[in-house]
Amino acid sequence: MNIFESLKMAASTLTANKTRSTLTMLGIVIGNASVIALVGIGQGAQKLAKEQFEALGPNLLFIIPGSEESRRTAFNTPKTLVLEDAEAIARQVPTIKEVAPQINSNELITYRSRNTNDLVIGTSPEFLRVRSFALAQGRFINDVDLKRNNRVIILGPEIADKLFPQQNPLGNQIRIKNISFEVVGVMEEKGSFLGTNQDTNVYIPITTMANQIVGNTSPYGTMVNFISVTARSEADIRAAKFQIENLLRLRHKIVGEDDFTVRTQKDVLDIVSIVSSGLTVLLAAIAGISLFVGGIGVMNIMLVSVTERTQEIGLRKAVGAKETDILLQFLIEATILSAMGGIIGTGIGISTILGVGLVSPLAPGVSPVAIVVAVGVSGGIGLFFGVVPAKRAAKLDPIVALRSI
Repeated sequence: MNIFESLKMAASTLTANKTRSTLTMLGIVIGNASVIALVGIGQGAQKLAKEQFEALGPNLLFIIPGSEESRRTAFNTPKTLVLEDAEAIARQVPTIKEVAPQINSNELITYRSRNTNDLVIGTSPEFLRVRSFALAQGRFINDVDLKRNNRVIILGPEIADKLFPQQNPLGNQIRIKNISFEVVGVMEEKGSFLGTNQDTNVYIPITTMANQIVGNTSPYGTMVNFISVTARSEADIRAAKFQIENLLRLRHKIVGEDDFTVRTQKDVLDIVSIVSSGLTVLLAAIAGISLFVGGIGVMNIMLVSVTERTQEIGLRKAVGAKETDILLQFLIEATILSAMGGIIGTGIGISTILGVGLVSPLAPGVSPVAIVVAVGVSGGIGLFFGVVPAKRAAKLDPIVALRSI
């Protein structure tokens, strides 16, 4: 018997048992769809993270209080960075262009009967340029506001829409901790960054924040939560990091472990990429388990099929069919089931990726490598798990098989 006759007989047998064949393919379908969809979504997440970090601003460095170890083990954020550190960096580090310190605090923001609890950021005029933000209306914080501790506030666009629907917010007074602030500006939309909506933040002068909202919570000066820094050029980033670390060690009189962390934009992006890549591989491996389970299902059904078709096998061997013919037919049936499951699963996986791209900010991509691997593995699984039933069928004694007729 040639290969074409075996294919024809296998297709005829599978078509005659449509329900069984469909249920057998189901595990393979789910496995392929899951692997392809999760790999595509994982790649989309990595791409989104990269775009968000690039949108933060060019040549950016972040200075965070506490070492990596202290932030992992401490319950509260370490209070080791002060406003004077940011001012020293701006004055003494030659490779730095601008510095924007921040004091962050979640506070109740009220306008008449409307209120919201969101992030209040005390910062300096350089924030707009360092972080690549822009204004939609009005003005931002200026040096006069810092010197005079002015009670002025700039609203994120979503906060502005929530507190002042169909109304120009400029010139109105809102309250934070029973302190009135005049709205002098509204930010342009910035979107989310790593799951945090930046359009719900409000901004006030850092001096006003320290003196009137949070108070001086560090014994060494005005405590800050974060310092953003831009280097003069991409070539200066490594030198800037080195100079900032040396300056802060001198200022903090450090002889052992640093009480701060300096990260470049690339450092943070690399960490996020490693984490997201690891999660993608983990999820794809978990999804791949269903491929293995689907393969076991193929073997199980093929073993049942061998038992049910004992008479057919005996008759075929009695009229001259060789063991290789019987073996080939059952292997072809198992491979067809797995390959069809792989093709259908690929279609579902691609459809899932496209659907996620339509309803979420992710831009998941269809990975040709994932498709080839998933379909190849599913076909290989069918071939592998089809060997045992096929060998069992090929080894049947035709006389014993025919006795059951």
